[in-house]
Amino acid sequence: MSFTPFAPDDSVVSSDASISPMWTGDVTTLLTYYSSSAQESSNAGKFYLDVYQTSSSDLDAVVQFSVAYGHISGSGSAYFNAAVPSKTPTRDIFGQFRTLIYGDENSSFTFGSSTVSSKDIIVLSVNRTCFKESFNPGSMTLTLGTGSAVLKLTDDSTVTTAATYIGTSRVYQLLSGSFDSVYSTNYTVSGSYGIMIPDEGLVILNPRALALSVGALGGLNVTWNEDSSTTVASANPSYNYNNRKVYELLTTGANFRLQNYETISSRYFFVRVKNAEDNYTTNPTVIDSNGNLLYTSLIYNPQTYITTVGLYNTSGDLVAVAKLNKPLVKDFTKELLLRVKLDF
Repeated sequence: MSFTPFAPDDSVVSSDASISPMWTGDVTTLLTYYSSSAQESSNAGKFYLDVYQTSSSDLDAVVQFSVAYGHISGSGSAYFNAAVPSKTPTRDIFGQFRTLIYGDENSSFTFGSSTVSSKDIIVLSVNRTCFKESFNPGSMTLTLGTGSAVLKLTDDSTVTTAATYIGTSRVYQLLSGSFDSVYSTNYTVSGSYGIMIPDEGLVILNPRALALSVGALGGLNVTWNEDSSTTVASANPSYNYNNRKVYELLTTGANFRLQNYETISSRYFFVRVKNAEDNYTTNPTVIDSNGNLLYTSLIYNPQTYITTVGLYNTSGDLVAVAKLNKPLVKDFTKELLLRVKLDF
């Protein structure tokens, strides 16, 4: 077998942006939520609550995102071990995401224009298979509700000239509004309703803003469990109260619209087959035991049909195969130029 090496100008790299629905099944808006009682009552449920697009018992159930409540002092959850004070699930969640976002365990969460450090956070962590590379800024509507009160949130990418950054991650503030309309660019007395970090697949909600009274630039009057770890341990709850509270806010609002964004890079290889190349078949059924063609017409007027292009590395290993949608006839009077596209 002979190989034709590619010259430097025989290939080119191109990148294109792809925007698609966020949720499983190419769904842009998640209208129903399901949780797993088994997961919620397990050790994992002390930290986070998984949210599915269908019943967790269904074969096609996929975790869409997870809900987690974190508190700087560990309130709202029991000690892992009473002999080791201050070590609790909510404190771990707070510290984990503080380090992930700020890269510094001594940093503090602040929202909007507020300079007051937030003592707690709510994390919506979207499944990586859903958000792929990042969220698509401006596509978000998150509806939360309790009773008859409803609060719609969106990111501020449509009303700001540029994103702010925490480290290398873009950060957008959450405001009252929907993906096609920001109702108010003002913040609550506790700052914004949270932040969206598209490149990390995270939405961090501000519990202090959600705890405000219902009204203009208000919240949902939510009461969070900030009991001491000793009190929580004595109560011995079967699930994380605050995670369950967030889940209830989501199910009442019943609307989470979001798109993902992905950069798809492609490399194009231009395969040139000159007129004198690849005109004789290597099909063993038309060759005798001495290697001669059985049909004289193929000697004086050879003709082949190209159906496949194989790409090999320098060691001669086949690394990619491109199939043509129909065979292309090749003889001494024809030259072919085939474009092979590899996505990565």
